[in-house]
Amino acid sequence: MGVIDTVKTLSYLPALLKLKKGMTPRPAEVTDSFGARVEANAQNYPNACAIIFEGQQMTWFEFNALANRFAHYFEDQGVKRGDVVSIMMENRIEYLALLVGLNKLGAISGLLNSNLGGASLVHCINVTGSSKCIVGEECMTELDAVQEQLNLQTGSDFFFVKDEGAKPCPNWAQDLMTSSAELSEENPAQTNDTTIGETALYIYTSGTTGLPKAAILSNRRYLIAADMSSKAGLNCNANDRIYLCLPLYHATGLLLGAGAAFASGASMFVRRKFSASNFLREVREYNCTHMIYIGELCRYLTNIPAQADDANNPLHSIMGNGMRPDIWMDFKKRYGINRVCEFYGASEGNVSFANLMNKDMTVGMTSAEVAVVEYDVDNDEIVRDQNGRCQLVAEGEPGLLLGKITPDTVFEGYTDSEATEKKVIRDAFADGDAWFNTGDLMRTVDVGFNLGYPHYQFVDRVGDTFRWKAENVSTNEVGEIINGFDQVKFCNVYGVEIPGTDGRAGMAAFTIQDGVETLDLTRFAEYVREHLPSYAVPVFLRVQPEIDVTGTFKMLKGDLRKQGYDINMTDDPIFVMKSGESTYSPMDSDYLTLIRESQAGF
Repeated sequence: MGVIDTVKTLSYLPALLKLKKGMTPRPAEVTDSFGARVEANAQNYPNACAIIFEGQQMTWFEFNALANRFAHYFEDQGVKRGDVVSIMMENRIEYLALLVGLNKLGAISGLLNSNLGGASLVHCINVTGSSKCIVGEECMTELDAVQEQLNLQTGSDFFFVKDEGAKPCPNWAQDLMTSSAELSEENPAQTNDTTIGETALYIYTSGTTGLPKAAILSNRRYLIAADMSSKAGLNCNANDRIYLCLPLYHATGLLLGAGAAFASGASMFVRRKFSASNFLREVREYNCTHMIYIGELCRYLTNIPAQADDANNPLHSIMGNGMRPDIWMDFKKRYGINRVCEFYGASEGNVSFANLMNKDMTVGMTSAEVAVVEYDVDNDEIVRDQNGRCQLVAEGEPGLLLGKITPDTVFEGYTDSEATEKKVIRDAFADGDAWFNTGDLMRTVDVGFNLGYPHYQFVDRVGDTFRWKAENVSTNEVGEIINGFDQVKFCNVYGVEIPGTDGRAGMAAFTIQDGVETLDLTRFAEYVREHLPSYAVPVFLRVQPEIDVTGTFKMLKGDLRKQGYDINMTDDPIFVMKSGESTYSPMDSDYLTLIRESQAGF
């Protein structure tokens, strides 16, 4: 490592020291919240821009006032500290203002994935014991179909937020915007009593079994992520603007993006969804200096036709997760990015990593105690020694990442205590110890001078969850739904790689019921598209005579993952739902070649 690189590394030391001071664990009874941070911005930067969204611009004073109206309205509706309010909306100003307003009351917001419907949507609302539910006009169709199945009262527990105004408020809900328009814009008194130990949000995550689980996120963990992003990740201030196009029901956009703005006073340019064709135009027009990303977004921007002036833009620092090494340097060079702060962490996890020293192709470092242990991928289990202890891998070798559970790195878990316990590895290295199982393979990487902190690189997910289209997909949940199709006897779901994409696409191998000669592909496609979110619909199908299982009837996935959709590696029929299509067709060698050459459009 040269002198220039050493000096560059040392230049980050002041920010790291400042961050370390801010990250020092505070007692749970300390009063602080992201609602309080917004109040501070309204006082310190009242006339500064807070949010730009679809032609609307709102100052911090105006944004805080809107959040206050929502807080007073829900206080009048009986919402009190600790109550859960489910919210289903796309990215927009009202969504953020609702989260802030409810946080000011000490209430808990349940962040519903706007792609959900049917049984999954019902489960997510009911499992948290929600007392109220807010729905945006843009999501009303899905909620309307299930609202009678919810543990909520028609008329009094549902609230409608208009969007484009094409659909009127349904008769089972109250019109939130009209009803709250004349309420007080003063800060509610409850904010001063809200502590960092209180639960702020429920963020849903697809785990290894069953339906989505509600991960508990306290004010403490929200603020730690927000402060880390604003002070040492993006390193932003009130003069900066963050380009934010990721879904705000996920932690990446909400904590690292909106959280950084709440913590620093920076403004946000908010989009409902990512648009490659509008990306550079908006970054330039609105002078966006920072961005929150996911790897899939960056890969897409790398693959679109290049222009000579792509690097001519104000964007210089980005933060997110999933930036894979194969596109890292190309993306930086093409768009003139000076700083990539790759972040690693789970909504429910107790440890996180961040590339705070701007090293290439690494998720960075952590101050938490972690261990990378040997893992048998094919059998999907931790390798233990003769004494039943976990075994550390050699430096640079991939292994399962564990995060030690301590008073300073608490595993807050889920609303489901049984699901929480399943994520804990006990007696890993000594009697009585406890570690959070991240479910991810990691390895250490050599970045040269690192101030004494080893750096890590993400390798892959393991077990029964894979990531596709920036969403976690539970193989068990998808499998249970596919097993509900009348022609399917038994199903095994897993993720497979598609060249040129991030994550893994869903593939389902299954046997068909006795007496069924051929699978009705049209009807099957209609079934899965009706019962599953679009990102969870299997891209590939494989019809097998039998499902391979272990002696304890655990489904084997190792060989299936290796063979994938390669028709040359099996005689079993394989089908594919091609990009842009809504039904399945037989896989052939021509389309297999298109996939391998990254020309299939996925």
